[in-house]
Amino acid sequence: MLKKVLIANRGEIAVRIVRACAEMGIRSLAIYTEPDRYALHVKRADEAYSLGEDPLAGYLDPLRIVNLALETGCDAIHPGYGFLSENAEFARLCEQAGITFIGPSAAVIQKMGDKTQARDAMRAAGVPITPGSAGNLADVDEALSLAQQIGYPVMIKATSGGGGRGIRRCDSAEELKLQYPRVISEATKAFGSAEVFMEKCILHPRHIEVQILADSHGNVVHLYERDCSIQRRNQKLIEIAPSPQLTPEQRLYMGDLAVKAAAAVGYTNAGTVEFLLAGNEVYFMEMNTRVQVEHTISEQITGVDIVREQLRIAGGLTLSYRQEDISYRGYALQFRINAEDPKNDFLPSFGRISHYYAPGGPGVRVDTAIYTGYEIPPYYDSMCLKLVVWALTWEEAVARGQRALDDMRLHGIKTTAAYYQQILKHPDFQQAHFNTSFVPEHPELLDYSDKRHPSETALALAAAIAAYAGW
Repeated sequence: MLKKVLIANRGEIAVRIVRACAEMGIRSLAIYTEPDRYALHVKRADEAYSLGEDPLAGYLDPLRIVNLALETGCDAIHPGYGFLSENAEFARLCEQAGITFIGPSAAVIQKMGDKTQARDAMRAAGVPITPGSAGNLADVDEALSLAQQIGYPVMIKATSGGGGRGIRRCDSAEELKLQYPRVISEATKAFGSAEVFMEKCILHPRHIEVQILADSHGNVVHLYERDCSIQRRNQKLIEIAPSPQLTPEQRLYMGDLAVKAAAAVGYTNAGTVEFLLAGNEVYFMEMNTRVQVEHTISEQITGVDIVREQLRIAGGLTLSYRQEDISYRGYALQFRINAEDPKNDFLPSFGRISHYYAPGGPGVRVDTAIYTGYEIPPYYDSMCLKLVVWALTWEEAVARGQRALDDMRLHGIKTTAAYYQQILKHPDFQQAHFNTSFVPEHPELLDYSDKRHPSETALALAAAIAAYAGW
């Protein structure tokens, strides 16, 4: 079993991994750059090492991180999500140094990170894929010719993309001519590759993903699905497990497809197979070769600790569960509470948290790295916490989500919490009738007044009165 793990990440996922290591008797080592000197993952890990002043350079330097792991006696590195988590070169450096990379092999990361290779692998395995280009597009003329064959709208996507970046929808030849160079520019800047491919745009699909676990002994299981249809500009906002929109037959079929996909590429550790569902047609979209932000809701409905399983698999152990051992119960929702102002086009709202009160009660979980007085730095992702609720029925889960969002107090910055309450109140959401077009089709949900939270002045006045009264 593993003895000491370097966590090559920050924020709530780093704290999540620290806690899993502590429960398993594994020492944890945190890394940080200067803006994160007082971050919670630094405070909670057994050891912490600075990677310098630059906010990002240290987190994105694979050779330095691997060398630090060697120097400090770590036998494994957990990449979390984001940063270097899907960087094949990072995994390869770990393999060469004799450090266990807590994830799939470098070869698998490279294959599934290249969207055209991934599509080829799924096609060979009998997993349905969306109509599109057989490989990377040579130029805009090839793109125009193919689009005419498969029909508009189409999606131009970065071959090495992910996280909703490097994607443009084109509804006509004119749009395609305009967007093609833009996607190439975005892909080059974000992923260091100008390669792009084309897919048919599936209109108004449901975005369904299946969580899988695979060990190095040939065992692969799924933990059922998550519905990620509530999203804005390809960025997920609210995730649900299991999907309240699937039939039992669809659930079984998609779970089997995900296991087949993982086995076909020799996958190990935790991963997610993402699909689009249009009517009864299922299309493979991509495979995420890491733990997902929304792994929490799969844990809530199945009782499986996914990060613990990651550490066990990396330590050479077999899965703790067979497929027949895994069942689900109830519904779980995850709300990504982002430091953004929904009323100002979701502009980032970084700064000092003057007051934070975590929601609680039955069926409520919060994964975060923030605390009262913490300064949210402007250099990283805007998500500041994940609020997760669970209940036996869909109706109860939605009601619990409303209550938990109302319980939470987070002052000093703008957040998306009040906006999510508007989504939960919408009749279509309450009746589980939604797809990926829900958010853009309901701009009226942004027309709300958040009167639940007092102003900063009111808070200061209340504190002064309390102090004077001797409360």
